[in-house]
Amino acid sequence: MSKKIIVVGGVAGGASFAARMRRLDEQAQIVIYEKGNYISFANCGMPYHIGQEITERDKLLIQTPERFKARFNVDVRVQSEVTAVDPAQKTVTVMSHGVAETNQYDYLVLSPGSQPIRPPIPGIDDQRICSLRTIDDMDRIKRMVDAGNLKKTVVIGGGFIGIEMAENLRRRNCQVTVVEMADQIFIPADKEMAALIHEHVALNGVHVHLSDGVTAFESKGNLLEVVLKSGTRIEAELVILSIGVKTDTAFLKNSGIALSERGAIQVNEKMQTNFENVFAVGDAIEVVDFVTGRKVSIPLAGPANRQGRIAADVIAGLNSTYKNTQGTSICRVFDLAIAVTGCNEKQAKANGIPYIKSYTHGTSHATYFPHAFPLSLKILFSPDNGQLLGAQVVGRDGVDKRIDVLATAIRHKLTVFDLTELELAYAPPYGSAKDPVNMAGFVAENILNKQVDVWYAEETPHLDLSRVVLLDVRTKAEVEQGTIPDAINIPVDDLRTRSAELPRDKTLYVFCQVGLRGYVASRILMQQGFTVKNLSGGYKTYQSFFGQIPAVVFDTQADESSCSAPSGEPAQKPIKIDACGLQCPGPIMKLKTAIDAAQDGQLLEITATEPGFAADIPAWCHRTGHDLVSFSHEKGMFTAVIRKMTPVTEDSMLAPVSSNKKTMVVFSGDFGRAMASFIIANGAATMGNEVTMFFTFWGLNLLRKNQPVAVEKPFIEKLFGWMMPSGAANAKLCKMNFLGLGTFMMKHIMKQKNVYPLEKLLEEAQKNGVKLIACTMTMDMLGITKEELIDGVELGGVATYLERADNAGYNLFI
Repeated sequence: MSKKIIVVGGVAGGASFAARMRRLDEQAQIVIYEKGNYISFANCGMPYHIGQEITERDKLLIQTPERFKARFNVDVRVQSEVTAVDPAQKTVTVMSHGVAETNQYDYLVLSPGSQPIRPPIPGIDDQRICSLRTIDDMDRIKRMVDAGNLKKTVVIGGGFIGIEMAENLRRRNCQVTVVEMADQIFIPADKEMAALIHEHVALNGVHVHLSDGVTAFESKGNLLEVVLKSGTRIEAELVILSIGVKTDTAFLKNSGIALSERGAIQVNEKMQTNFENVFAVGDAIEVVDFVTGRKVSIPLAGPANRQGRIAADVIAGLNSTYKNTQGTSICRVFDLAIAVTGCNEKQAKANGIPYIKSYTHGTSHATYFPHAFPLSLKILFSPDNGQLLGAQVVGRDGVDKRIDVLATAIRHKLTVFDLTELELAYAPPYGSAKDPVNMAGFVAENILNKQVDVWYAEETPHLDLSRVVLLDVRTKAEVEQGTIPDAINIPVDDLRTRSAELPRDKTLYVFCQVGLRGYVASRILMQQGFTVKNLSGGYKTYQSFFGQIPAVVFDTQADESSCSAPSGEPAQKPIKIDACGLQCPGPIMKLKTAIDAAQDGQLLEITATEPGFAADIPAWCHRTGHDLVSFSHEKGMFTAVIRKMTPVTEDSMLAPVSSNKKTMVVFSGDFGRAMASFIIANGAATMGNEVTMFFTFWGLNLLRKNQPVAVEKPFIEKLFGWMMPSGAANAKLCKMNFLGLGTFMMKHIMKQKNVYPLEKLLEEAQKNGVKLIACTMTMDMLGITKEELIDGVELGGVATYLERADNAGYNLFI
């Protein structure tokens, strides 16, 4: 007797089940109810159709009801929503074209998927606020973009869909702003790895607002205003809402089928629910995380397809089980890719899993072969036996290859020692003799075998410099491009002859650019009796932790006239410099060598693949006085044309400065001085000036939140926090305070005279575009963390301030 099987939902899980079931049982009666208009479509491809990279819409329609019927003899009923399930009676209630009917089943397979989250934010029902989950959603968004008059767009959420939509809207020449409530985009990766793509989206013209959420949408005629928690307002003609999904299981609420607290369907390893003949697959189910062993929801297409196949096997009588989900995924971010598998550091900490982490920075293939691109890799492994727990990879080429190898290693419980033994395909265009996966294994092996002790970038603000010495073993030219504050410099090649300069009663915290020279230096010094730690991932990883997202960079192409010689002679042919494959600051150093040998007025064209080069080259040209003629990037290649200029003379440096840029050092936290600072800053800003306020020492307290923030600190730092006033609302007069009475009287008079309170002046300054920079050195000294500061404050050092002060019309010290 044939089985009657009802499937709720198509797309990945349901359609995969039905096709596999038919191959196993030709006699089964299979019916699919799909509430949408399409039975099986490539939802992962929808952003790329909007961006016109996938030009043919029909290619996204994997199966139509007609084709599915012809190939698999499956009865597919679209626009048919299952509204109730009764497992005791083995029935489902279906609403189709306004008519309800009840149908019997022998087996039920639930694949309802998920639906976009739309929180009850004021104004969210505006038709210009769209989600992207179905073909109909895609068609609607694409029609709006195709109309040709759409320019200002905002993407809410920095997950897979948010990132992909940001890229594809930029492809369609839209202005794009991404708003993310977390302090990073692409949450599956750890923050320092995501920082590599923060930089890249900015360099591709996308504005990013992190640690900020939407509080309202306000209609302003033809425009929407997206109002953020920070007070920022962003104009938009289209908003893409991609803040996450929730399981679409409301119809199961009274069915007796077991659901988790978040509404996910609970299943066993055979994809069975608490009813033996009811199965569930896809985004709507709860799975077990392969590494942590915890129950989670992981909406991915690959697992959904495997789950559908397993459910069919079990119904057909085969012994098939699901082996849990490890969350392997990859996302393209313009010219870069970011991929993850297994457990990230946040998950390991949350689940109490012991781990060691390691960073390596290599290239996609042999550096001597053209177009080698940077490849950054992070792994987590067990301190006991070296078993691989998780991996993250960022780069342009070869990211998918490496993450797939690492995912396989995790699946089969391989160790970092096994990574060193993997025999991977090598030829110069495709890889290196020591593949980045092998190198990750070598580095981790050295840590476990005590060949080197490591330290991590995030430890830097907490180092006690009375007990440790920061040692930069890079070249002098590299150090000139940036280093960790308070570090001394002895290049690795000089260590054997200069080691006497180093103290033996302190631990040496060594670092280089990516970690390799630091390891060599560590081995030299350890064998001379020093206590040494090497910075994992080097200065490049340090920059990922503490660097700022750069300003948005748009391409500037050189025209023929800009490439002509200063004397009006015909366009000259620039000197070509190939810096591809070099890690930062290699391209800048190679450029400096070439420009020193060039004649004044000579053009130089440098090509690099290091993403940091895009932010470095404008700053370098500005600092050295050379002319950046053009800058462009395509397919991960950065090209800059620079004209060598005559060095700036002392006479020209004495020329009077006229600038609409103003800078101010706020040293004092005194109420009166703070009032003066913000009154001047607001006045200058409203007159069209670009104002920067640099807060250091006691002035830094003005940027603290008014209420204490619970953060882990040493006792002495907590004591500092208790002693100092917290926030602008708690500032006191340094004179005539009289135990707070003077400050109270001053505030009372200000209120009578309609003078803004200090905290309101601070808020207005932010609205007026005043940049508030907190001195990181002072934060470290006083034990103030970023979490304790108000939203919208930038972090920076003395160099950040001085660069702005050099270009300011005036500078104040208050």
